[in-house]
Amino acid sequence: MASSALGPRVLLRRLREVMAEPETAQTRLDKIVTLIAGNMVAEVCSIYVMRTGQVLELFATEGLKREAVHQSKLKVGEGLVGMIADQAIGLNLTEAFDHPSFKYLPETGEEIYHSFLGVPVMRGGSVLGVLVVQNRTRRQYTEEEEEALQTTAMVLAEVMASGGFAEVTREAAIDLANMRSHHIKAEGLAEGIALGHVVLHEPRVRIQNMIAESIPDELARLDGAVQHLREQVDALLDGTDAMSAGDSSDVLETIRMFAHDKGWLGRLKEAVNTGLTAEAAVDRVQNDNRARMMRTPDPYLRERMHDLDDLSNRLLRYLTGAVATSARTDLPDNAIVVSRNMGPAELLDYDRSKIRGVILEEGGKTSHVAIVARALGIPAIGQATGLINLVDHGNSIVVDGGTGEIFVRPSSELEKSYAEKVRFYAKKQARFAALRDLPATTLDGQHIALNINAGLTVDMPHLHESGADGVGLYRTELHFMMASRFPRLSAQVKHYKSIIDQAMGKPVVFRTLDIGADKTLPYLKQPREENPALGWRSIRMALDRPALLKLQARAMLMAGAGHDLKIMFPMIADVQEYILARDAVLGQQEFLVSHGHPVPKSLKLGVMIEIPSLLWQLDYLLPKVDFASIGSNDLVQFLFASDRGNPKLIGRYDPLSPAALGAMRQIVEKGKAHGKTVTLCGELGGRPLEAMGLLGVGLTSMSMVPSGIGPVKAMIRTLDQPKLWAFMQPLLHSGLHSVRAELLEFAQRNRVEV
Repeated sequence: MASSALGPRVLLRRLREVMAEPETAQTRLDKIVTLIAGNMVAEVCSIYVMRTGQVLELFATEGLKREAVHQSKLKVGEGLVGMIADQAIGLNLTEAFDHPSFKYLPETGEEIYHSFLGVPVMRGGSVLGVLVVQNRTRRQYTEEEEEALQTTAMVLAEVMASGGFAEVTREAAIDLANMRSHHIKAEGLAEGIALGHVVLHEPRVRIQNMIAESIPDELARLDGAVQHLREQVDALLDGTDAMSAGDSSDVLETIRMFAHDKGWLGRLKEAVNTGLTAEAAVDRVQNDNRARMMRTPDPYLRERMHDLDDLSNRLLRYLTGAVATSARTDLPDNAIVVSRNMGPAELLDYDRSKIRGVILEEGGKTSHVAIVARALGIPAIGQATGLINLVDHGNSIVVDGGTGEIFVRPSSELEKSYAEKVRFYAKKQARFAALRDLPATTLDGQHIALNINAGLTVDMPHLHESGADGVGLYRTELHFMMASRFPRLSAQVKHYKSIIDQAMGKPVVFRTLDIGADKTLPYLKQPREENPALGWRSIRMALDRPALLKLQARAMLMAGAGHDLKIMFPMIADVQEYILARDAVLGQQEFLVSHGHPVPKSLKLGVMIEIPSLLWQLDYLLPKVDFASIGSNDLVQFLFASDRGNPKLIGRYDPLSPAALGAMRQIVEKGKAHGKTVTLCGELGGRPLEAMGLLGVGLTSMSMVPSGIGPVKAMIRTLDQPKLWAFMQPLLHSGLHSVRAELLEFAQRNRVEV
């Protein structure tokens, strides 16, 4: 078969004419397959449409038996057509029968056709159907023919999705999915309850004109839009735009890198040269990238997919004149943002006074946007698969970030129930706010230092709003995780100095880079490990890569010039590791002094106690440190050899057990014996009952999530610590699995507010 002389542009023009004709959808589909077959000199052209249950149904054909239409069906993954839909890839075969996935459908009469070319009909990365051409002769279809079929499939996808073939593609039964209530159980990313109305983060940009009238004009429009995009991103990074980049600057650096990528721009121009408008070309390339990246097992590439989506959406909005949701001035005051996924910079674009919650179809607890949501105190849920297909802009919705539950268009009774929960929570928060300036002192006069955990600049306002004494744990790795490449010395100095300045004299404890296990850097290659939580992570990685630790230490010392600086090392397993880390920091301080740089007014170095081996080395370790902090999350995990991320083990072991509390009591007692301050940083400290148990074993300093300060302070002010210890002492020598119930009974009997 000779390649068609008509070319894809003529085909697109004729397709547009057919779609404009006032005929039934089935008639138009029949004409389209005839037109494609004629244009490509193919003996068969068929359109398969995705139906409910992941089934592909033959909807129109030129060349196969007519009686097979609406009768021939294949499941996704079944046959060549099912394989194309499953993998979202094209298939160009000289002999279809030889392919291992080939499935013979006798009712179609396709046994006389040998060569096969099929492409997915996709929109937004989702497969809507499959477009196929076939010929009797054994031949390889040309690149031009593949390109023509892909472009045609894209036009079909847009028409199908916009309802152009509604009377053909709708199901026999009325679909009430977008009218009735839905309850979805997903993954909680940030705690809190929110009631509000759906705001779709990226409502589909409608492309009105897909077929170019003039290729040169469309190329010029594309060049102009790309140039505008580059200038916009440059302005954001330079700080000249009204929107402050803040923590998102590293993300914008990634977007700028993509905006200047020649390969990406080349693919856009290639698409325009096939006869598409500039916006249709952007949409097609975005579709191709999403389909490819969604199917990659590489988490780094999947994360980059969201950056490319952001870039393409910005370009589409400029080309079509659409307004970004985050830029709209008419957002409801109780907006619940719903998105497939989004970057942290995009969340920071929104008016924070109007956002009540965030729901993502794909995001997980370690995603950057989840980190920002927790920092902002916004309830967030991830892994809400299929939600976007169930909601419309403005639908009422309830979000419970603690349980991961979503209620779409809830009943009035359920909405009232959750509204009451929100009011009760608000009353409690108002009562806690009244304690803001009161001391955290027990009934027996013991002052307890309450600090917050932080990791981003957006966390810092919570330090003063909560009335906390300081930042007991600043997770420096979050800054690295938000970056597109390893932060340079100047960027680190600027970041740490900003944190010190925002603390306004309150102490900040900087923890050195704690990377590994569930925290990864996309630009730092790490080996695949059987058990990453026990593997090459944290201080182990830093000591093996001393340049990394020294650079971070130098940045902290430079940022802390003239201030009191505290640095803490995580994941220390023996005394020698601490000594090596300490010497690396002291060596950097000597370097700065010898080169005339100002250094901190005072420098204190501490250690996180989170590996049980240190329990037998405390008498050797504590004399060498300035302070210590119990990392309760990992200490409990390692103490029980129980992966805290494994859902099957959740609740099996309790941190309020004699073993865990006994270990912490031992650390506190050793700290007192050596005259060293011992604090605790971890999730335990932010929950009143657990915090009460920690006070019982003698802790007088804790660091926690900012929202925990009020509830824990209320508990402290109603507690008699010596009385609690007298109650707990015999329990620590018991064989109980947990002392939780006993502590709760003590609190109720003694009117301790937990």
